[in-house]
Amino acid sequence: MVGRPPQDPARQVERAHRILDAAAELVLRWGYDKTTIDDVARRAGVAKGTIYLHWKTRDDLLGALLRRERVLMLAEVRQSGPATLSALFGEFARALLGRPLLRAVLAGDSEVLGKLTRLKRHSTSGLEQGDVYDAYLAELIRHGAVRAEPGDHALVINSIVYGFLFFPGGAELPHDRIADLVADTIERAMSPGRRPSPGQASAVARSTLDFLDAMGEVAQRKLAASLGSKEHAK
Repeated sequence: MVGRPPQDPARQVERAHRILDAAAELVLRWGYDKTTIDDVARRAGVAKGTIYLHWKTRDDLLGALLRRERVLMLAEVRQSGPATLSALFGEFARALLGRPLLRAVLAGDSEVLGKLTRLKRHSTSGLEQGDVYDAYLAELIRHGAVRAEPGDHALVINSIVYGFLFFPGGAELPHDRIADLVADTIERAMSPGRRPSPGQASAVARSTLDFLDAMGEVAQRKLAASLGSKEHAK
């Protein structure tokens, strides 16, 4: 191969994350519409063309940034080791409140995201993954940890979580208080009203962590696919 030799893949990934760090800082400071590729390049200490080796457009760059935010959020939730449905979403709320970019997408915050407020909210959290999410809820019902009635469990859970996160009065509460309220409300809404046996509790805890592991793997794959350099894509 003539010309510059291929760069070490680990260095490519490190460079991509450095660029994403710069983009995150600038988008939160100025908003997406006012943040240019030139700005990101200067902040990251790379040439403008280097950014285009990783991402074709500024929107692609932001997409990779949000994928990384999902990965980090899921890792934080997984590290907390939630053993129940209510604990899972309490920790989800806590982690999400600490990630302004993800909150901006879910809230449709035009000051941060500008024209990209058109992004679909449900694609952001990383915990709402269609069939896998439904299968997890069905498994909890089977274990007797969640009551089967009245159905529409995902709708109820999402309404509770997003209601506490984005109801105007919630902005005045500490993040930990909001997370605790989310967990308590989901427990009251979903609990079958009886204490699970040790075997049931163990099965639910295992199912919850398996669900998070599955979500984390999907998020990691999507992030890895979005960090590649075009010079090695052939």
